[in-house]
Amino acid sequence: MFDKFHEECGVFGVYGHPDASNLTYLGLYALQHRGQESAGIVSSDGKVLYSEKSMGLVADIFDEERIKKLPGHLAIGHNRYSTTGESTSMNIQPIRVNFALGGLAIAHNGNLVNAGILKDELEAYGSIFQSTMDSEVIIHLIAQSRMANIHDRIVDALGHVQGSYSLLLITEDELIGVRDPHGFRPLVLGELDGAYVFASETCAFDLIEATYIREIEPGEMVVINDKGLRSSFPFTRAEPSHCIFEFIYFARPDSMVFGQNVYTIRKEFGKQLAREAGVEADVVIPVPDSGLPAALGYAEESGIPFDTGLIRNHYVGRTFIEPRQSIRHFGVKIKLNPVRDALKGKRVIIVDDSIVRGTTSKKIIKMIRNAGATEIHMRISSPPTVYPCFYGIDTPTRQELIASTHSIEEIRKYITADTIGYLSLEGVQKVVQRPLNYCVACFDGEYPVPFPDEMIAQLGLFDKG
Repeated sequence: MFDKFHEECGVFGVYGHPDASNLTYLGLYALQHRGQESAGIVSSDGKVLYSEKSMGLVADIFDEERIKKLPGHLAIGHNRYSTTGESTSMNIQPIRVNFALGGLAIAHNGNLVNAGILKDELEAYGSIFQSTMDSEVIIHLIAQSRMANIHDRIVDALGHVQGSYSLLLITEDELIGVRDPHGFRPLVLGELDGAYVFASETCAFDLIEATYIREIEPGEMVVINDKGLRSSFPFTRAEPSHCIFEFIYFARPDSMVFGQNVYTIRKEFGKQLAREAGVEADVVIPVPDSGLPAALGYAEESGIPFDTGLIRNHYVGRTFIEPRQSIRHFGVKIKLNPVRDALKGKRVIIVDDSIVRGTTSKKIIKMIRNAGATEIHMRISSPPTVYPCFYGIDTPTRQELIASTHSIEEIRKYITADTIGYLSLEGVQKVVQRPLNYCVACFDGEYPVPFPDEMIAQLGLFDKG
């Protein structure tokens, strides 16, 4: 319905708490923004792995009866938005299996760029896949490894994969967290009443009143069992490449991601945008909700008053019957409605975090102009998105990204704004700490992890013509 990059996935895990499954449910609830397609929880009582999962939202899937079916003091959970694999029940995570060393379950946030090649090789040696997820490749690699224990098998398996992964795994008696050497996707560690907790974002800790300890480092594997917590760095070191879009759009504003507060970064993006792309106007308004912090920063830096010019309906379901002809721009109108008194007769700066295809921006500008705005100046708190992401974000193809086929002036004409301004890549890097530690491939096409040759040919990644 909205022209945005789609969230990837969210993971959460608990070790050493009698209410592990209930806490995991609450953690997934806090991480719902990272995936609304399906959710699942796998728990262990020390002897058996239990699983409950379904399509839909967390609050619709889990109730008291289902939580009772998940006993034990350790659990992992997963919210899914499909970046790889079809949107079907067979692809719901966590994946639970039994193999030579016992029970194992895995929850994966990320994307493996060489999963297709690995799957073909595994099938050639007899593996039978039950899903279309790249995450299942990791399970088969672990099962086929000749290493003696589960820890070495995980390291061996992940040594074969390329791409992004923040993983949580449980056996009958252990919880294991692993982050890829580039650290594309976030993963944090916390503590609650003597129990350890993992999450994609710290907002999940806030809900259950857990204490944030630290990030899991890129390339780190953390094993938690009855002997305590053990950390190791078993993988070849790589340059950190944190996903910049966690700050731009994905993460909740109240979260700490990559060691920094998301709200503060987004507000600073807005301030930097005002310095780079200032324009005379009467009011600054955000595209809710993700454009709000940047719009506040823009208004504060520019001295132009901030106002709420668009109201978002937060109670829209995922499906509805669209009256195809009777109501124009229905998909946007059902989510947003203009505040006419805030817009009529005014020169308006509208701030959003990104433009993907441009279709929604065009409809929003038309809506604001119809509400009586005399000028509309579009300001985007990120650079033009020119390249797709293959590290765990569901992005359109290059041909669908408007900035890959249109100049900035052509984008302005298409969305019918009076002016348009993007935050520069240099501006983004000026705001974040350790600017060289971020993946900005969606802006500059410099992918940190190389792709198989056939993938390059198929996707036309580097065809800049």
